[in-house]
Amino acid sequence: MELQEIDVFIEKDGQVKIEIRGVKGMSCLDLTKDLEAVLGDRIAAREMTPEADEVGQEQVQQQQWQWG
Repeated sequence: MELQEIDVFIEKDGQVKIEIRGVKGMSCLDLTKDLEAVLGDRIAAREMTPEADEVGQEQVQQQQWQWG
C-alpha cells in the first residue's frame, strides 16, 4: 500500500486548500468528506490530479470479484 498524504493549507485570508497524494481514483473525495464538512462545506473550486483518473488496486480486486 502506498503512503497516503493529506496536506491542509490555510491562507492568511482564511481560504483553505487541501492536497491529497498517494490515493488513486475518486476515493480521495471520501477521505476529505468529513474534513470538508468541518470546514463548512464551502468548496470554491476542486482540481483533480492525474491520480484521480487511475484505478487503485482495491477497485481492481472489487471489479474482479463482481465479474467472477
